[in-house]
Amino acid sequence: MALLRSRGELFGLANVNFLSNLAHAVLPSISVLYMLYRYNWDQRTVGLTLAGVGVASIVVQGAVVGSVIKRIGERAALMLGIAFGVLGFLVFALARTGVEFWLGIPLLALWGLEEPASLALMSRSVSGSEQGRLQGANSSITGIANLVGPGLFSLTFAFAIGAGREWDLPGAPFLIAALLLALSATVAWRVTRS
Repeated sequence: MALLRSRGELFGLANVNFLSNLAHAVLPSISVLYMLYRYNWDQRTVGLTLAGVGVASIVVQGAVVGSVIKRIGERAALMLGIAFGVLGFLVFALARTGVEFWLGIPLLALWGLEEPASLALMSRSVSGSEQGRLQGANSSITGIANLVGPGLFSLTFAFAIGAGREWDLPGAPFLIAALLLALSATVAWRVTRS
């Protein structure tokens, strides 16, 4: 029996895709500003950190995703990937030092399990003649998330570090990203259960 039993479940996974892409928008929107503000890093340290993010992502995509999905299945890989994303964003949000921040990089890289698993589940729910429409819809969802995300996270960051506040929470955008992923996990769990 297929995991996806209806078009409603396909719509649910499209929502997971939207929430995940919206959460991802925090990274290009505020990461560099966050590292400069929170850890007072220079350009070299920020650049090396971003290179580390790239290497971790390449390792996960090239050496981990296929074997994990083969071993535990698409649904479990989807849920595991989202869980790692939530943990990674929480580490980024709460890390008091740069070293603590770096510990979040491999966790967030393992979030890379989510998208291939989600796309595989969606692809199985439509016919071969509908695959192009599905990919187009997913690209549109990504575009909308990337339209909304930068404003959401930039404004949140500005508000969180604004002058005149009794508190300073520069990691607030990452906390919102973690909440978005937690919401996507709830949706994914419900729409993929057999």
